[in-house]
Amino acid sequence: MLQSIRDRSRSWGAKIIIGAVVVTMALFGVESLVGLFGNSGDEVAEVNGEPIMRQELELAVQRAIRSGQVPPEQERALRAQMLDQLITDRVLRQYAEEGGLHFSEEQLDQIIVSLPEFQDQEGRFDSDLFRNRLASAGYTPVGFREQLRQDMQQQQLQQGLAFSDFTLESERERLAKLQRQTRTFRHAAIDAASLDEEVAASESQIEAYYEQHQEAFRRPEQVRLEYVVVDRQAMAAEVEVDEAALRDAWREATADADRRLSHIMVTFGDERSREEAVSRLEEVQARLEEGEAFSELAAEFSDDTVSAEQGGDLGVVSRGFFGEAFDEAAFSLGEGEVSGIVETDNGLHLLKVTGLEREAFAEMRDELRRQLARDAVSDAFNDKVQQLIDESFSADDLSSVADDLGLELETSDWISREGAEGVLAEPGVMSQAFSDDVLGEGYNSEVIELDSDRRLVLRVAEHREATTLPLTEVRDEVRAEVEAELRREALLARADELVTTLRDGESVELDWQQAEAVSRQQSQGLSRTLMDAAFRLPAPEGETPTYGRVADGDRAVIIALESVGEGEIDEQVEQFVASMAERLRAQAAIQGLIEHLRSEAEIRR
Repeated sequence: MLQSIRDRSRSWGAKIIIGAVVVTMALFGVESLVGLFGNSGDEVAEVNGEPIMRQELELAVQRAIRSGQVPPEQERALRAQMLDQLITDRVLRQYAEEGGLHFSEEQLDQIIVSLPEFQDQEGRFDSDLFRNRLASAGYTPVGFREQLRQDMQQQQLQQGLAFSDFTLESERERLAKLQRQTRTFRHAAIDAASLDEEVAASESQIEAYYEQHQEAFRRPEQVRLEYVVVDRQAMAAEVEVDEAALRDAWREATADADRRLSHIMVTFGDERSREEAVSRLEEVQARLEEGEAFSELAAEFSDDTVSAEQGGDLGVVSRGFFGEAFDEAAFSLGEGEVSGIVETDNGLHLLKVTGLEREAFAEMRDELRRQLARDAVSDAFNDKVQQLIDESFSADDLSSVADDLGLELETSDWISREGAEGVLAEPGVMSQAFSDDVLGEGYNSEVIELDSDRRLVLRVAEHREATTLPLTEVRDEVRAEVEAELRREALLARADELVTTLRDGESVELDWQQAEAVSRQQSQGLSRTLMDAAFRLPAPEGETPTYGRVADGDRAVIIALESVGEGEIDEQVEQFVASMAERLRAQAAIQGLIEHLRSEAEIRR
């Protein structure tokens, strides 16, 4: 929540109602006596003599976890990050206060009452909503107020830095020229086949690489799991569904399908009475029974002259188009059937279904079979799930549960929190596997609802802590990394030799590829690495290309820059680039200030 408030901080000035709105007592009441940052608890750090208390750090950690942005299992790493952030916040606040940046109580009141998060549907500040929203985010009102004050001071400081930076018109123009610049160059790749000999890693190189990159060979905490799954779809696959049931289901599923209709309409009112209209349609019905064609009778009897010319055809009709009485008759008919007399607002009708716009039975058959089979096993599925709940709760293993329920006991390989696949990668599964009850106490997990058709229970069979794998286990992997690095260095050295030869004016036999007038936005299928290298080369002088090289994956690429063009003006792109450049400069200024303040501060952890 506080982050969303920070995101809107630039527009607060327009939202604050002119004139002070004094709401301090209404907002804080007796709860204002309870501060967020009390003096109780151990100090976890000190910044220029000002302590950061453990309570403050723990609250920041729990808020981050409660926000859902950080999983609980990453709490240890999060704690270190949050402490670092609290130290940064503290040095910025101290700097802001030394510089005289200040927010009055009235200004804070105005900001709070103007925030949409704390307003009712009529746009008025709601104190109950305010307290509830803060409580859900882990804040007391006075704690939120203090945090808001600090955030506003930092915003004011950072905006001051950002707005004090500026770009000269000449700089803008130079940036625009660079942005629209095009380059024409040749490029040729060399790979391991061009090397005189195969690279081979020595034992000392392998050991040195391993020592320098041990984090890359760290195995996370892992478990091996046993688990059982109750799967309604698997149960349904064993059910036989007869053809008649499938046909019935198909007809029911397509009962409301659009249909092509013909009608014979007879009106009544001024020219004929209702009884005469009924009599006229009864004559039509009698002649239909004698075998006369509906289309011919429509041409003879129907008062709807437009459709009568088409044998009564109304085209394809959807439910709801002609009204309730019409729908009730039309959508109760099968193909080729004729209705009884139907009365609507515009007269009396006989309706005939001449075609159904429904999916073919063959196309729906498999899905209908699955649905009917699923429905057939639903009661058995629910019973088995209840049995799983009861037995897994009290059992000391899963093998006996699987046997009693007729389920297969599945086992996993070693997996980490983030390394699960298949059913174990479903949401909530690995959090159960690493929970205190399952991992710590050795219990079966709760029944996990994977989706509407599957339930799972798991148990930890084995557990091993995170550790750095010994070199003996990862030697082949380390060797491959070292040799890839050696191969890359050898390719770059070979590329340097070729570039030197080319710069000396000598010819080199290479498989050159041409790239014509390439822009920064249109790479023409070239890799970003190659593009960046080509645009970093200085423009050629005269007819002599500028040569360079770059490592691109498992190959080295030699570049011969032939010419630099000005490109076409695109005001929209250039405006965007200029805006991004200003933002980056502002961020650099802010980051520079933070680094300076931290380097000058007396920080004790």
